[in-house]
This record gives sequence, C-alpha cells and structure tokens, in this order.
Amino acid sequence: MTFDVRSRRTALPSHRRFLASRSGGIVTNMTGEPVDSNDSSVMDRLYEIAESQGGFLAAHQAVAAGIPRSTLSYHATEGDALERVGHGVYRMRRFPAPPHGHVIAGWLALARADGVVSHESALELLDLSDLIADEVHITLPRAKRGLRTPPGVYIHFSDRLIDRRARRLVLGIPVTSVERTVTDMLRSGGWTEQTDLAVRQAIRRGLTTCGRLEAEVPAKWHSRLHAVLDQDAT
Repeated sequence: MTFDVRSRRTALPSHRRFLASRSGGIVTNMTGEPVDSNDSSVMDRLYEIAESQGGFLAAHQAVAAGIPRSTLSYHATEGDALERVGHGVYRMRRFPAPPHGHVIAGWLALARADGVVSHESALELLDLSDLIADEVHITLPRAKRGLRTPPGVYIHFSDRLIDRRARRLVLGIPVTSVERTVTDMLRSGGWTEQTDLAVRQAIRRGLTTCGRLEAEVPAKWHSRLHAVLDQDAT
C-alpha cells in the first residue's frame, strides 16, 4: 500500500513546538519569518479537523487552519507534529494510527473532487468484508475524468449521482451506503461469494433491509439476492 500510515513510537512533540523552530531566541518558520508560537488556536483547529478524520488531514485543510503552505514539509520532519503519508496528506502524530488509515488517506487525496469511498474499500469500512483491497477505491463524478490518480488509489468515474441517501459517514469520511456498495460491486464484477457475505452481514446487523436492497440491485440479480436472503432466513 502506498500510503504509509504505520504507527511510530516517537515521543509526542510539545504544543509549542508545532509552528516553529527557534533561532536566537526568536520563534521563526523555515523561511526565517517570525510567527506567534503562543497562539494555540491553530493547533486546536488542526486537532478538531484530524479528530473527525482518524487523525488525518489534507494540506488544504492545514493551510485553512493557519499553517503556511511553505512550512508543511518542514513540520512533517521526524518527531514534529505532522507526518506526511501521501501527496498532500498528513497525519498528526499525537493520534494513534487507525486500522483503516490507508483508506482515510486515500480519500483525503481526492476529497476536494467530491470523492466517496466505494466498492471494496466501502465494504472494508462498513465491516462487511474479511478482505482488504490492494488499492483504495474512490468514486468520482465522471466530470472529474482527467484528474491525476494518487498512488495507491483506484478511481471509479460514474454518472450515477451519490446523493445523501446513497452515502454515509464512517470515521468522518463519506462512504457509499450498503445498497449502493452492493450495486457497485455487481456492476463491476458480478455476484461473488463476497457479495453473499456482505448481504448476509448487512441484513443481520440491521444495516439494510430486503426491500432497500431489492430497490437498488439490478433486476437480473434479484433471483440471486432472494436465494441468499432465503438461505439466511432458514
């Protein structure tokens, strides 16, 4: 997996070290410009952003929180507050690496393009699969074709709108709903044993219903869907 989200045992940096290095007793950034190291609001804003995203944040989010873009790489050095895990994606070291960190990092690289975690990666986050995909699967609107694909990410372009009913938040990031995920998997690879497992687990855990699945799954798969549901009911 390209995104490096391994846990480290590095001691956590102090709150005041985050924005600056010291030079002659004056707190400066990497370009030598003085900064206010006593303003804890920047760290607070970064913490709030990262807390809702498993400890991760994108470069544009850090900049919006008050970190000069020119200093991001500087503050991602060993032992400092940020760890760079992908292009334009960082993890705050004060957070432990979450089990699905690679998916969060992959989504953040495309978050501004209205990316939604989908297909195999959605099954992983919904805990409906015992497999971990080799790449992070993200669905984007077809209008975004031509966008650079980040390493470790597989982009699905779709004309089918993923509205609020077709997505949910998991670990603070948008993920396709159970019904949309099953439908996407069928359209891309047909009905497999993995589909059987996902449908059974989703029904047992109350994440969906037979009626909602029937409404979304293409008609040609209804007989297979009913077979799985009937078998699970016995």
